[in-house]
Amino acid sequence: MAERLGVAIVGVGGAVATTAIAGIEMIKAGSNSLDGLPLADRDVPGMAAYRDLEFGGWDLADDTLGACAIRHGVIGEKELSNGASALNTMRPWKAAGSTGYCANIDGGNKLTGGHRAAVEQIQADLQRFRRDKGLDRVVVVNLASTERVADAADPALQSLEGFERGLDSDDAAISPAMLYAYAAIDAGTPYANFTPSVAADIAPLAAFAAERNVPVAGKDGKTGQTFIKTVIAPALRDRALHVDGWFSTNILGNSDGLALDDPKSLQSKLGTKGSVLNQILGYPVEDHIVMIHYYRPRGDDKEAWDNIDLTGFMGQKMQLKLNFLCKDSILAAPLAIEIARCLDLAQQRGEGGVQEQLGLFFKLPQTANGREPIHGFPEQQAMLDRWLDRAPEIA
Repeated sequence: MAERLGVAIVGVGGAVATTAIAGIEMIKAGSNSLDGLPLADRDVPGMAAYRDLEFGGWDLADDTLGACAIRHGVIGEKELSNGASALNTMRPWKAAGSTGYCANIDGGNKLTGGHRAAVEQIQADLQRFRRDKGLDRVVVVNLASTERVADAADPALQSLEGFERGLDSDDAAISPAMLYAYAAIDAGTPYANFTPSVAADIAPLAAFAAERNVPVAGKDGKTGQTFIKTVIAPALRDRALHVDGWFSTNILGNSDGLALDDPKSLQSKLGTKGSVLNQILGYPVEDHIVMIHYYRPRGDDKEAWDNIDLTGFMGQKMQLKLNFLCKDSILAAPLAIEIARCLDLAQQRGEGGVQEQLGLFFKLPQTANGREPIHGFPEQQAMLDRWLDRAPEIA
């Protein structure tokens, strides 16, 4: 009998989460193909099948997931009546939230009490989810809105002992994203951070995951503009075309864009988007500019523009211009699904701590021991392929 994997999502009522759940439910119903799922053609022993995924999760909104999906406008009544009707009966669990960390996102479906109470409730939710759905294993994926940058110098974020004291004292340096990461790791549950928010990448929680041998990965899903950037930049490098400047701008109008309309949350996002070129090219691009604008009429239809100024043979100047019109959640949802399947596989293989081989899914890949991440997409793909093909005995 096939083993069933539960995917517990932070931000389950969001556009990316509802799109992912609808897509899998439609696969189960036979009304959706496997198009867009990067690992659909890979036969890897032990990897959970798409049909064996079950979903639940936390959100500040208390509507059904069907109502949330309709509000986001990525999927609609057509999909809900064509295999994804399960969303109409699914409701989020109460979520940890803080307008101090995400100023533009709030809701009434919020956990009360302090940090310890939130951790205990998150873990109780995971246990109930596994029991009620008859699941063999569970992973946690954070798809929530972007939080502001945490104060990395705070004593609570310096060591696991300090973090534990911070939990006891409800230290404001500990964000909702960190609470979910800690709760998952403490429960032995793999955790992925698809957001730019600080979570399992802080030193205490990364060390905690390694100590407990729990797989973790992050951060900030690489879906659109940065994905294209990490594909094109290695080609420019290999053709010895010098990048003099790279101007990137985005417009989007979904809830992610609304969250980023807060300058503090925006700074978290820009920090992950702007970090890729220097490592790939091997030299600093002084004029690498990245801008993101919330533009409500676009909804989930994101548009990204790039202008690249180049110097070639004999000092001749050239330009490359890119215009990517994409659907944000349609690109992100399959990646979240694949990350969940890979983290579960890592746990079955007994491979805990930071899973660097999943770096191609993220703008700022988390690494072990503070190593600089690899950003070039071809190198990242090769790293994942080697890991998938290794296929050791499942623990």
